[in-house]
Amino acid sequence: MTAATHASHALHTHAHGAGCGHVAIPHGDHTDYVHDGHLHRTHENHTDACEPSAHTVHQSHDHQHHPGCGHVAVPHADHVDYIHDGHRHAQHDGHWDDH
Repeated sequence: MTAATHASHALHTHAHGAGCGHVAIPHGDHTDYVHDGHLHRTHENHTDACEPSAHTVHQSHDHQHHPGCGHVAVPHADHVDYIHDGHRHAQHDGHWDDH
């Protein structure tokens, strides 16, 4: 699992939580919420944009994600992540990253 960059999402007034209307994704020790094309997490008394801080290849991943593959697809900036085995996978340079 990768560490997340701490990037406070300024002027975010929406309170994410169960039933808030956004897709919830377990991510390590917290839950991310898909909102405005990126991922948010509640951190202390504010909301952060949850982004990985390192490139981490998902070893031994032979499943090819695509629309209709059976995993939740999450638009994320300029690509699509897929929720698989409790974390997000992102296609990158011929392999899959833990996102």
